[in-house]
Amino acid sequence: MSIIDLKYGKGHFEVDVPDKNLANIILPNELSGVADEQAEIRRALENPIGSARLRDKVRKGMKVAIIISDATRPCPSYKFLPALIDELKAGGVIEDNMTIVIALGSHRNSTPEERKYLLGPVYGRVRCIDHDKHDCRYVGTSSFGHRIEVFREVVDSDFIICTGNAEYHYFAGYTGGAKAILPGCASHDTIEANHAMMVSPKAETGRLDSPIREEIDEVPGMMDIGFLLDVVLNSKKEIVAAVAGDVIKAHREGIKYVDRMYSVRVPKADIVITSAGGYPKDINMYQAQKAMDNCKHIVKDGGTMILVAQCPERLGNGVFARWVDEATTIEAQARRMDEHFELGGHKASVIARTAMKCDIYLVSEIPEHIVRKMFLIPAKSPQEALDAALKKHGPNATVVVSPFGGMMLPKPI
Repeated sequence: MSIIDLKYGKGHFEVDVPDKNLANIILPNELSGVADEQAEIRRALENPIGSARLRDKVRKGMKVAIIISDATRPCPSYKFLPALIDELKAGGVIEDNMTIVIALGSHRNSTPEERKYLLGPVYGRVRCIDHDKHDCRYVGTSSFGHRIEVFREVVDSDFIICTGNAEYHYFAGYTGGAKAILPGCASHDTIEANHAMMVSPKAETGRLDSPIREEIDEVPGMMDIGFLLDVVLNSKKEIVAAVAGDVIKAHREGIKYVDRMYSVRVPKADIVITSAGGYPKDINMYQAQKAMDNCKHIVKDGGTMILVAQCPERLGNGVFARWVDEATTIEAQARRMDEHFELGGHKASVIARTAMKCDIYLVSEIPEHIVRKMFLIPAKSPQEALDAALKKHGPNATVVVSPFGGMMLPKPI
C-alpha cells in the first residue's frame, strides 16, 4: 500500500492506494522557495520588466490604488505590501494617499479578520476597502463588444498597481496580471459578459488565447495600469519568484514559472483522486471545482473521480446554490449555461458536464442532499470512495492521485 496525504481545509486525509493499482502521483516539478522572500520582492521592484522603477513613476500628491487578492486566493499580500509601500514612499507618495482595494470579483465581502490577515504589518496604516461591483464606471468597450466597467475608486485614482499570484485558471488560462482588474474590480455585468465566453473551446487552462484572458489583457489599453507585482508560489505556498513592471510583459515572465512547475503529461486512469489543495482553495465549492476541472482531462470516460475539498462555506455563491437547487436532470443542468449564462450558475453547469463523463465522489462538509443535487456522490473519506471505485472498476483498475489539483494541469499522453 502507498499512503498518500491529501490536504483538507487546514487539516488532511490519508488514503491507502494498493501499489499494483497506483499508476501515478502527480506532483509539481517543484522549485524551492527563495531563501529570502523579502530580498526577492525587492529584487523584482528594483528590476522591473518593461517599465521604469515604481518610485520613478509616481510623484508627490498622487492618489494610488493598490489592488490585492481576496481571502479565497493563496496570494501572500502581507509579504509584499510593506516593500511596495516603501517603494511608493520613496517616490514621494504618503500613506494617507494610498488605498488598498481588495479585488472581490463576484465573491462575498471580506471580513475584518481576513483584512487583518491580508494586510499583515500594514493593517491599520493604510486605508483598505472592498471592491464594489455595483459602484463602477465605464472605461471602454472590448473587441468582443463588452462594456468594461471598473470600480469607481480604482478609476478615480491617479495611479493603479495590480498585484496577485500567477497560477493556472480553468477558463482564463492563467491568473495574475490584469485579472486584478477584470474580474477583480469590475462590475457584475462586465464579469458576467467576460465569463460567458467560457463556452468557447479555447477557454481552457493554460491558454493565453482564451477569449477571457484576451479580454482581460485589453483592459490596460482602456485605462492606465501603472505597475504590476505578481508572485509565483510552490505547493507549500512559498514564493519561488516575484515579477514586477509592465502589466502584460511582467505577467508573461511569471507564467513561465507556472508552466515549468505545474504542467505534466500522464496516461488516463480509471480512477483519479484529487485534493483542491486545502485552505483557501477549498473554502467553498465555487473555488474547489477548479481541481475537478483540471483533473477531468485524465480520467477515462466512465471512470471515477474523487475530490477532497472541505468547503466550510458550502457552495460559496448564491446563484450557484440556486441553480443547484433548481436542478432537474444532469443533461438539463449541463446545457443550462449555453441557453442562458448567469454568473455563478455556470459552476453548476460545468460540474454537471464533468459528472456526465465520470462518477464523482465528493468528500466535504457540504450536506449530502446538496452534493447529490450537484449530481455528485457524497463520501465520508477518500478511502471510502476509493474502495467503492475499486469495487466498480475491478482489481486491475489504474489510479492516479493529484494532491494539488487546484494548481496542477495534467494532460493525457
